[in-house]
Order: sequence, then C-alpha cells, then structure tokens
Amino acid sequence: MSDSGYVAVLVIDLHFPEAESLKSKRKELSSIKAQLRGRLGAAVAEVDHQDLWQRATLTAALTAGSLAQLSNAADNLERWVLARWPERVYVRRLVTSVEDLGA
Repeated sequence: MSDSGYVAVLVIDLHFPEAESLKSKRKELSSIKAQLRGRLGAAVAEVDHQDLWQRATLTAALTAGSLAQLSNAADNLERWVLARWPERVYVRRLVTSVEDLGA
C-alpha cells in the first residue's frame, strides 16, 4: 500500500453527430469540461481532435489518498459521462500510485 496517494487518468473519446461546426462542438465541450471540473472535481484538458467538428478527446485526472476513494470517484465520473452520452462516448481508465510514478 502506498502512503502517498493514487492518480486516475480517464481518456474520454466523444462524438458529436449533431455538431454542424467547430463553434457548436466547442460550446457543448465547454459545458462538459465545466461540469467535470465543478461537479466531479476533475482536472480536464482537450487533448485531441481540436480541429474536427464532430470528435473530441478529453483527459480527466483525479487523485485520492486511498485506492477505494479513487475508484469511487473514477466510477462516478465514468457513470456521469456514460449516462449523458451512452452511444457517443468511450472511456479508458488508467490508475497508478504516486509511488509507482517515481515520486
């Protein structure tokens, strides 16, 4: 067990079939990122497909003092995203301890 904490990184691939422009995609994406930060406490960045108007990839990071807390927070984030866009999202999760990162 690590005394230094845990980190989860969730890679969220989104599809916006109704988006007709980059502007409409960015509007929806801005709302998603704000809610991931505000409601779920994640650090969020758009990391791919910035120039495509129907796709986006976000990376969300969470930290916690225990693996159980981190798993709970990551489960909540993943459930929230999947509940809102069940057919337009794919989520991958990576979890590690701060110790394993070499800190």
